[in-house]
Amino acid sequence: MPEHHTSIVSEPQTQNPTAMLGAWIANVPSQAIGQPALRWAKHALLDWIGVTLAGTGDPLVEILVADALSAGETGTAQLIGRTDRVTPSFAALINGAASHALDFDDVNKRLHGHPTVPVVPVLLAIAEHKPITGRAVLDAFVIAYEVECLIGEMMGMTHYDHGWHATATIGTFGAAAASARLLGLSGDQATTALGIAATQAAGLKSMFGTMCKPLHAGKAAMNGLMAGRWAASGLTSRQDVLDCPQGFGLTQSTDFKALPIRPDTTAPFAIEANLFKYHAACYLTHSSIEAIRALIAEHGFAAADVTQVRALVDDGHRRVCDILEPTTGLEIKFSIRHCIAMALSGDDTGAMEIYTDALASRPDLKALRRKVDLEHKVHPNRHAAEVIIDLTDGRRLTGYFDAGQPADNLEDQETRITTKFNRLAAPVIGQQRTAQIIERVTTLDTADNITTLMTATAG
Repeated sequence: MPEHHTSIVSEPQTQNPTAMLGAWIANVPSQAIGQPALRWAKHALLDWIGVTLAGTGDPLVEILVADALSAGETGTAQLIGRTDRVTPSFAALINGAASHALDFDDVNKRLHGHPTVPVVPVLLAIAEHKPITGRAVLDAFVIAYEVECLIGEMMGMTHYDHGWHATATIGTFGAAAASARLLGLSGDQATTALGIAATQAAGLKSMFGTMCKPLHAGKAAMNGLMAGRWAASGLTSRQDVLDCPQGFGLTQSTDFKALPIRPDTTAPFAIEANLFKYHAACYLTHSSIEAIRALIAEHGFAAADVTQVRALVDDGHRRVCDILEPTTGLEIKFSIRHCIAMALSGDDTGAMEIYTDALASRPDLKALRRKVDLEHKVHPNRHAAEVIIDLTDGRRLTGYFDAGQPADNLEDQETRITTKFNRLAAPVIGQQRTAQIIERVTTLDTADNITTLMTATAG
């Protein structure tokens, strides 16, 4: 693909947001993406590789790999953490599903979902065997991330609240944008790719707690990759799919609003508001967990001292992660009551291996989660939580935490992500290659290609 792109000369407009985005994907110059955005992209890429390595042995991944190999989909594209190689489209599917299998991957409020898992599998599948620089991969990452977050903002909350999983639906647009950029498509072709993506986009929140949730990320990546390839080959679609009658925006949202792309070109990119997970459960559980951990650290009480817990959260928490009586490790991740019980008991909510069926049925946690009541409260940020804990000695403790605020200290963020990465990657590929990946991601913007990085990620 070309290393330099010509600038868009017209002013941002929203008469046809699909075409606006297609032109921006194709033409925004590399120079427009500054070092802060690139650093955030490296953090997100390292985090993605870590959670994918940790998820590569998940039963869902085993099913998908076996199916691909039995169907003759053997190819040249590397599966993260495995020796298997499959076709690029199936690599995007399987790597995408693996990266979301543990629900330990990053989120963004504008997307209302997980932005990295639909995009990075596409970038790797395309760039692995092509003369594409690491900087071009990072540029495409930042651009695709921006596209899916802007579309998420255009769709408003009604899309997500109605039951659509934005990681799956809007993530398909991000995957198509990544594909279009790395394949060097023209503005018209990129617009076509977004149209092809739109008609494939799907994914239901009712599937949370099942294997279909991580499958959503893999399908979004696969569909977006193919959208770019098919657009390059001449497959046609509508050029105004976001806002046309019976198009994506008007059928999937009741408050769709076309918005310009980066009207303030000096503003931070969407990736600079990325939120990383440090607990291996649904992100909407994180504020409650953090609030409880802070109260325990301050007041020194134990789980046996707790008589009642009230978690005051946005109603969205209850619609997404309020499985009352989880019976599996996967369901725990979507049970805010059980996660609160784990935090009160001192269980390591950042340890992915702790989320097991046995933990779901542990008697002390079952008893403790039944002491938790969820109540609706509107906070300035819907990710936030207020926790009120009554103790046997009569004390009532109140804590508040907002996990929806991006980091303002990138050095601290890099340290936390590196620690998380070591914890996830070393058991799968060993400490030596774990260190190699950290070094190669850190210097990716100066690399001629991603070959050595991909080699280090193999099983």
